[in-house]
Amino acid sequence: MKSPRNSRTTVAVLDAAIDALTWDEAVQRIARWSAGRESRYVCACNVHSVVTAGNDSRFLEAVNSADMATPDGMPIAWALKRLGFPNQSRINGPDLMWRLLARAQADRQPVFFYGSSPNTLSHLQPRVSAAFPELQIAGALSPPFRALSDEEDRSIVSTINESGATIVFVGLGCPKQEKWMADHRGRIQGVMLGVGAAFDYHAGILKRAPGWMQEFGLEWLYRFEQEPRRLWRRYLATNMVFAIRFARQLLFSTRPKRAQ
Repeated sequence: MKSPRNSRTTVAVLDAAIDALTWDEAVQRIARWSAGRESRYVCACNVHSVVTAGNDSRFLEAVNSADMATPDGMPIAWALKRLGFPNQSRINGPDLMWRLLARAQADRQPVFFYGSSPNTLSHLQPRVSAAFPELQIAGALSPPFRALSDEEDRSIVSTINESGATIVFVGLGCPKQEKWMADHRGRIQGVMLGVGAAFDYHAGILKRAPGWMQEFGLEWLYRFEQEPRRLWRRYLATNMVFAIRFARQLLFSTRPKRAQ
């Protein structure tokens, strides 16, 4: 039986099991896993990922098998509020990454950046080092934008493990990063966190929405204005599907699940 401190409270938002927890609980739990160099993974779930998971069984399994799935998008946090957790905060990938970098510096835990492009990583590392001068950056790697061979995959796993990193930030995009983390739990000797576009934000490649837009759940609109051609189909489809499916869900009582 696991210790009570490892217990979780998850809530079904559509088909995805999302953790109801505070910022402190999220950071403390991940820091504890990192200190023990436990092979675990964390998903940050927004509307797009929750809706996509309903249409992709492998992706849904990756989310529901995660050691933690945080309410990344404001609508997901609102959903948890409606489902019995009125004080739930939005725990998003970029801010979670930044808080964990600070904690990793304090705890002297090395970190690794995996994903995105070589250009993004070349901008990300000096910015992170400037903000956290005592942080140990164990390495950074941008994989090819194609399926990896078994040999390439083994090489990447060896590189990450031999670096000594206890926290691995994964920026491969949704749903690729979640599937990658699920496939590599037990192989990567540290905590993996899927942080989506966080690398681009912290590298200064993309600008984040103003705080008030994030608070009112309008970050998607800000991102749409930056990349309309790439994102219009995603937001038109997923936002409408989420609104309709969650309205149906509210017709039924969904109790939180206590997982030990």
